[in-house]
Amino acid sequence: MNQINKQKNIFIQWFIWHFIGMPNFLVLIWRNYIVFSLDFFSAPLLLATLFSPWKKYSWGYPKFFSITEYLSTFISNFFSRIIGAICRIVLIILSVFVLAFIIFVGFIIILSWVLMPFIFIALITIPYGGI
Repeated sequence: MNQINKQKNIFIQWFIWHFIGMPNFLVLIWRNYIVFSLDFFSAPLLLATLFSPWKKYSWGYPKFFSITEYLSTFISNFFSRIIGAICRIVLIILSVFVLAFIIFVGFIIILSWVLMPFIFIALITIPYGGI
């Protein structure tokens, strides 16, 4: 009699682990991947500094009045900001694609984990005419 209770307890423990414990753990891992990708690509920081000069390259304006020097400095600073914005936009787009990939793969992994016993039972019973 004691042997039967232990087996039932093991099944209940497996059921709780498979359908509650492990999905919670997988969600925690999934969350860590999402946080890592946001930190790795620094998407919030890239958005906050979108139009900052590229690598902080900027030229100072001359102290004396010269229209060609002012225009040259303005154009150089303008292109530095444009190059910075283009690079940051490319990284933000790449970050969005990686984040979407992580979300999609995480959802598929968690869903397949939860459905795995049912898929296994179906694969075993299909050759024998189904359930």
